[in-house]
Amino acid sequence: MTTLAPPPTPVQDGRHRAATPPVSRARRLFLGAPEDPRWARPALWAILLLATALYAWNLTSITGNTFYDAAVYSGTKSWKAFFFGALDAGSFITVDKPPFALWVMGLSARVFGYGTWQLMLPMVAVGVGSVALLYRLVKRDFGVVAGTIAALVLTLTPITVAINRDTNPDPVLVFLMLLGAAALLKAVRTGRLMPLVWSAVAIGFAFNTKMMQAYVVLPAFFVVYLWATNLSLGKRIRNLAVATVALVVSSAWWMVVVDLIPASSRPYIGGSTDNTVWDLVIGYNGFGRIFGASSSVGSQGNGASFGGSSGLYRMFNDIMGGQISWLIPFAAIALVGGLVLRGRAPRTDARRAALMLWGGWFVLHFLTFSLAEGTFHPYYVTAMAPGIAALAGAGGVMLYKAFKEGSVAKWGWVLPAAVAATTVWAVVLLQRVSGSGTVYTVAEAVAALGGALAVAGLLAGRFMRRQKLMGLAAVAAVVALLAGPAAYSVSAATTASTNGTNPTAGPNTGGGMGGMGGGGQRPSGSAPSGTAPSGSGSSTGSSSSSGQSMGQPPTGTGSTGTDSSSSSQSESGRTAGGMGGGTQVSSAMITYLKKHQDGATWLVAVATDQTASSIILESGQPVISMGGWSGSDDAMTLAKLKSLVKAGKLHYIVVSSDGGQGTNSDIATWVKKHGTAVSAYSGLYRLDASDVG
Repeated sequence: MTTLAPPPTPVQDGRHRAATPPVSRARRLFLGAPEDPRWARPALWAILLLATALYAWNLTSITGNTFYDAAVYSGTKSWKAFFFGALDAGSFITVDKPPFALWVMGLSARVFGYGTWQLMLPMVAVGVGSVALLYRLVKRDFGVVAGTIAALVLTLTPITVAINRDTNPDPVLVFLMLLGAAALLKAVRTGRLMPLVWSAVAIGFAFNTKMMQAYVVLPAFFVVYLWATNLSLGKRIRNLAVATVALVVSSAWWMVVVDLIPASSRPYIGGSTDNTVWDLVIGYNGFGRIFGASSSVGSQGNGASFGGSSGLYRMFNDIMGGQISWLIPFAAIALVGGLVLRGRAPRTDARRAALMLWGGWFVLHFLTFSLAEGTFHPYYVTAMAPGIAALAGAGGVMLYKAFKEGSVAKWGWVLPAAVAATTVWAVVLLQRVSGSGTVYTVAEAVAALGGALAVAGLLAGRFMRRQKLMGLAAVAAVVALLAGPAAYSVSAATTASTNGTNPTAGPNTGGGMGGMGGGGQRPSGSAPSGTAPSGSGSSTGSSSSSGQSMGQPPTGTGSTGTDSSSSSQSESGRTAGGMGGGTQVSSAMITYLKKHQDGATWLVAVATDQTASSIILESGQPVISMGGWSGSDDAMTLAKLKSLVKAGKLHYIVVSSDGGQGTNSDIATWVKKHGTAVSAYSGLYRLDASDVG
């Protein structure tokens, strides 16, 4: 009888394996996929290290936006202020944005303590995370080279460097939008519902970061999913309907909760006209931003522009050009060329779907920001940067392959033409700042010479069929086109004055609103450049060497130098009211107020958020902003003021010397009639319960 022996056990010494063992996730993370070139993962880590260095360099010099810094500080003192995004720990008024970015910074501050690096840690993290995420998204569809270029372009986008070194909410917004894009592309590839739902949830969280700006990409998301997903039309529509429900719920939950709470039990909604979040959504942070003061929906989106006049040229003007426009010519040409090259691909082609997504991202943001007639700051356009970067990487690689292979003859000239046009624009931008520093002179020389060599090398290599020469020319093109952005980015990382209310990169080339929008300048009424946003002892000098410029409760020394801008237009373009407008609040006054607070909840009431936030950060005490950002909010009424004084919750109020203006004049008049002037400090009045009739 024959006995069948079992097959021999394979030798597990690594020499006789039939197949390569699976690569662990940790190995893939640090060394990359086995199929990637050896240079790919080291290049990515180098880019991420560069991004970290640019965003976190000289961290103690970062001043941040004192408006949001104060709200974060207040949130560390009160969970109620934390939830509502209130400016003060007493929860009198909220900031004019939803609180998700404040929650991110606030949790960091609650865990690690309140200070500069604690607030900046999540901002640097999401900034670097956006670079890594964009690399992954572009690499999946277009390869390692495209992903590497896209990541490098995003890293070196000047306005992105500037805003990632600040405490404005935009870095969080961009990261959430990229998460939404990642989930959407996965839904398109797989046809599964849940990735689409998660994409909607990500955009919903982005909405709770900066409201309607998060929705700019939604038309592109809807079109890409409807066009490219490998499902029947009925299933695509059904899935989009489900995702829309998820979008509405994830966007509206905080707004609904807040608006359902009685107004007497929550802070006033800063920036609104009727003390509701809904009005803030459709007005000040919605249609008002697009249509300005002429908007019939919401009346607070006046046309205060810190980035120049609206119009298709806005992204290329003296203010905005150096912040974002360097690669716009290349991105536009690459988008058209890439779509043409994929013209005969199947409807579900993944590369065309990705091009449609990034192209829609770029075009929608370009049109929105260019044509917006409401309040506009240069740093808003950081949201456009991922689209430009992705098109530069993906479209550039597609054009290079077509140029090298000659597969589409009529498009053989497009790549060198795109490089030439973008080089010329880079030289124009650098000419605008000639004489501003050696780094810009060197960048101009590199851009001009490198661009010329790149174009010549591409053409020569193509006609001589020298692929190595074409490859070197392509590298020269990348260097030439990124020389200008790199110079501006280094400036943003090394100049403390680029932080604050209106961060920008590079040299000052002028500004909107009479100069209030150029390189690093702040709108009138915000803390002066270089102001320390905390109680480091002085808010007029540079940050302390310990790096705790925002850290410890203030000592009350130094001088805030803060002014509420009664006669100047602030961020929203509205004129500050008369309740403290134009009044200087010194550290001596703050010391006096703390000494005589007498158990009151609020240290003092002032006209605007700008003044209040600086006092909060220096004193460590709640301060009432009676008129919101610019002094025109109806947060404080005479009846409310009397009730706070009678209850002993407020003793001091600052009113302007001219007696007040507009809707706030009745309060200023009453305070001057019934309050006791503190002679040592102009505009400061004391009120007690006995003063209330």
